[in-house]
Amino acid sequence: MKFMPMTALPLMLTAILLLAAGCSSTTASISPAKYDKMNCPELNNAVGDTATDISRTAIARGKVANTSVPTWLLGGERVKTAVANRETARIDRLQQQQQVIVATRKQRCPSAQ
Repeated sequence: MKFMPMTALPLMLTAILLLAAGCSSTTASISPAKYDKMNCPELNNAVGDTATDISRTAIARGKVANTSVPTWLLGGERVKTAVANRETARIDRLQQQQQVIVATRKQRCPSAQ
């Protein structure tokens, strides 16, 4: 095993912090037309899937927010904040997507009202 110089250690820790936050920041676009073609069970599944994604993203955001960054790691807090903000933005997009699905479901499915 090779000895790593101290200059590589901050870069490695920053990379680990980014990976711990999760890299799944892609979200399906919010298109009401996409949901108009779905039947009631599919809409129910879409609501559940979106809720699962929201929970998963919130857990990842919490892990990042609770990560202890050493004071000697320059820029570590900034990276931590940026990753947490990215996850917050993803949660907001998912919540908007879920609102569109719920509105479509209320309109089309009598059992959802």
